[in-house]
Amino acid sequence: MSTAQLTFKKRPSGGRIAFISLVVLMYIFLLAPLAIVVVISFSSNQYISFPPEGFTLKWYQMLPSKQQFMTGLGHSLVTASIATAIVLAIGVPAALAISKFEFRGKGAIEAFFLSPLLVPSIVIALGLVLLLGPYGLTNTYLSIILGHVGITIPYLMRTTLMSLATSDTSCEEAAKVLGASGFTVFRRVTLPIIAPGVIAGAVLAFIVSFDEIVISLFVAESGKPTLPVQVMRYVENSADAVVAALSVILILFSILVVVIVERLTGLRKALN
Repeated sequence: MSTAQLTFKKRPSGGRIAFISLVVLMYIFLLAPLAIVVVISFSSNQYISFPPEGFTLKWYQMLPSKQQFMTGLGHSLVTASIATAIVLAIGVPAALAISKFEFRGKGAIEAFFLSPLLVPSIVIALGLVLLLGPYGLTNTYLSIILGHVGITIPYLMRTTLMSLATSDTSCEEAAKVLGASGFTVFRRVTLPIIAPGVIAGAVLAFIVSFDEIVISLFVAESGKPTLPVQVMRYVENSADAVVAALSVILILFSILVVVIVERLTGLRKALN
């Protein structure tokens, strides 16, 4: 085979070049807004605008003085933490039952737990207002948590079911033969095996709950406003870059959480 033929084979095809170009454009499309937010957070412009006229840290320095953001952050952390705990308590046993047992209505139950992915958040929010409003339960943690549990449980269910379907759980039978109880088998064998999926689902549930605005706006806008609601209020009345600085901090926090979870689950896989 001649050198010219070898050179011809090594050249990337037009389809490959087009695919790589498309992927690069998609990354630019997804990351460009984040990059612009980061740049604006250090801008000395008095109002949100691009390009920046200078460099400053004053927007970050102003954040602690914005009491509405601190209050909203507290509400969001409480709501997301409780909602995630409830989702774990409900979702993991439900996923185990769906994965390991055959019973009538199994498909319907699985579809029920996953159905919030197909229902718009505004429909769930309106239903909660109509259900809880007559009893005076709106503008409370209870109303937000109920809504957030409904929209976050599908994420935990999907990751846990996927982990159960792709993991080798044959050692469960060996533990039962050796006399381990059902709870011991779950705690010492099943849970460590599916832990990466459970942790990933819990993180997704926490992030989705923390970022949810539609349900929070409908059921607790005037009582327990979460951080997204407070940000929306602030943007309606102000046009400075404080919200950009807050967004950068939230982005860094999300990246940190994802990295920590990846490290922990990766370490657990290595140990197993």
